[in-house]
Amino acid sequence: MAGAIASRMSFSSLKRKQPKTFTVRIVTMDAEMEFNCEVLDHDVPKEEPVTFHFLAKFYPENAEEELVQEITQHLFFLQVKKQILDEKIYCPPEASVLLASYAVQAKYGDYDPSVHKRGFLAQEELLPKRVINLYQMTPEMWEERITAWYAEHRGRARDEAEMEYLKIAQDLEMYGVNYFAIRNKKGTELLLGVDALGLHIYDPENRLTPKISFPWNEIRNISYSDKEFTIKPLDKKIDVFKFNSSKLRVNKLILQLCIGNHDLFMRRRKADSLEVQQMKAQAREEKARKQMERQRLAREKQMREEAERTRDELERRLLQMKEEATMANEALMRSEETADLLAEKAQITEEEAKLLAQKAAEAEQEMQRIKATAIRTEEEKRLMEQKVLEAEVLALKMAEESERRAKEADQLKQDLQEAREAERRAKQKLLEIATKPTYPPMNPIPAPLPPDIPSFNLIGDSLSFDFKDTDMKRLSMEIEKEKVEYMEKSKHLQEQLNELKTEIEALKLKERETALDILHNENSDRGGSSKHNTIKKPQAQGRRPICI
Repeated sequence: MAGAIASRMSFSSLKRKQPKTFTVRIVTMDAEMEFNCEVLDHDVPKEEPVTFHFLAKFYPENAEEELVQEITQHLFFLQVKKQILDEKIYCPPEASVLLASYAVQAKYGDYDPSVHKRGFLAQEELLPKRVINLYQMTPEMWEERITAWYAEHRGRARDEAEMEYLKIAQDLEMYGVNYFAIRNKKGTELLLGVDALGLHIYDPENRLTPKISFPWNEIRNISYSDKEFTIKPLDKKIDVFKFNSSKLRVNKLILQLCIGNHDLFMRRRKADSLEVQQMKAQAREEKARKQMERQRLAREKQMREEAERTRDELERRLLQMKEEATMANEALMRSEETADLLAEKAQITEEEAKLLAQKAAEAEQEMQRIKATAIRTEEEKRLMEQKVLEAEVLALKMAEESERRAKEADQLKQDLQEAREAERRAKQKLLEIATKPTYPPMNPIPAPLPPDIPSFNLIGDSLSFDFKDTDMKRLSMEIEKEKVEYMEKSKHLQEQLNELKTEIEALKLKERETALDILHNENSDRGGSSKHNTIKKPQAQGRRPICI
């Protein structure tokens, strides 16, 4: 951003035992400034070790447009995030959940249910304590709602997630405002707010909605004498506003903020310098290069996943065919066992039939012998006839039994033939399975896959990053297209925020609402009164610059 964020800092003369002075060099988009600071001039604790916090003094109006370098954006993101968590910037509960989801995306990357399981945010500080205490919700319930939005941010890189965070944060009422306690000429206690848009006068109990605002392009002069400040509007019909601050040191700080914010306000409304244009062009090229690299990695990841799915499918098919082969072997073994049993049974039946036939022949011989040796007497004749009759009946029965056994032997022979035919078919099926290809016909793979990680050849030997004018115009059109898409998504985002607000409203503890919560709700009911719509839209032409 123009002259606002320190992207490089160098330190000198910092002794470990007695730090006295340090030199800070701030390299910005518009200028390079170097100044010496006496450590003892600040409220530095005397005990060691001493910790220094370097923060952005001036805030951008449009973070996406002004934060050019990625490291600058990341550092500013960390600063704004900490201010929201420390409640130095008021953030509504539903917006806090959305911001937390972008912070999680920036830290953990894409959501993966197998990795980011329940409780993975237990140790993270993502919501202001005021929001947590305001609702009867467990940490698990908050994590569930944050994760639901976190899952929707899939595909965003860290810098994109951080920028989405900042684009939401910069619309908060207290974003970028430095507050100072003042008194007007009547002695009434007020708050002076200095930010990138102008000066704002607040009631001490309401830091969200200013009572009156002075845009930088509508201020003619700011001056102070001792402890009294004077703000002279450009419109002479408007009364001069005077106020007193508490300390001379505070007056100097207020004046420095006014000079710096006004200077940046005017620079933003002028054409960018050649150096800034070069930085933005380099940033766009770097962004395009990273976008192409991310797309290439995404394609490779997709191809790797497809290769893994193909491999898994082949392994599954191979395992299935192995199971089918095992089942065929078992069926073949069972068929062979059945055939052996049937053959053995047929042999036994055939032997029994031969034995019965032999017995029938012996019975026939016995009957003939009895007839030849029958006694001539009637009694002997009657007895002989009776025995002959019994022998004939027995012979008849044995003949029938022999015939039945013969039929049974024929049937067993037929069953044996069928069993052998089934065995032949089972062997033929096993042979077909053994000779069948181990994978189904598929589209040819461009290159063989190594055993560990697949690799794929992209079209062309190398990627060229020769950005011509037409490429930059195309990139500009794509950026404009992204802006339009972002505006279209804003409506959907607002609907999601309202849905979450309605969902958790029933769990709110009204008695724990802070004054800022009540004021924010009142502003929302009235249509969102804030510093952004209190200030008139600055006019680019026809205004004289402020003289400080």
